[in-house]
Amino acid sequence: MAQVPIGPVELLVIKFPGNQFKGEIAPALFDLVDNGTIRIIDLVFAMKDKDGTFDMVEIKDLENKEIAAFERALTGGLPLLSEDDLRQVAGTMEPNSAAAVLLFENTWATRFRDSLLNANAELTFNIRIPYTAIQELMSEQAKEVPMVPAEAPATAPI
Repeated sequence: MAQVPIGPVELLVIKFPGNQFKGEIAPALFDLVDNGTIRIIDLVFAMKDKDGTFDMVEIKDLENKEIAAFERALTGGLPLLSEDDLRQVAGTMEPNSAAAVLLFENTWATRFRDSLLNANAELTFNIRIPYTAIQELMSEQAKEVPMVPAEAPATAPI
């Protein structure tokens, strides 16, 4: 079987305390899919009730209209998230919470990946830095670097 070229793949787990899924996420996700930024490979909703009982539902099996709207975003082929993957997610969830488990390809990066392959180059390090870590770093740097007042524009002698 021939290998299908694929860009970098990421896994996101999005927590919803109180089992409250919100529809505001779907349009933003559709934008990313529609403009070719990402391709959704798999999307599963996980729920843990107040007693701690865990359940997972593939998006195609959902009856809730607000959640089922996400089905349009699925653009990948076969579901790749395993039951073991979802058990690991369940271990991180608190009772009375839900999570969207999203496996997606960064399709925006495929051209760059191809250029690396064509150049016989090798990616040796790749890390995602969380937004909160960057915000914290920028805040610390702002405290350390004194604000230098802008110089007044020079005036021409009369």
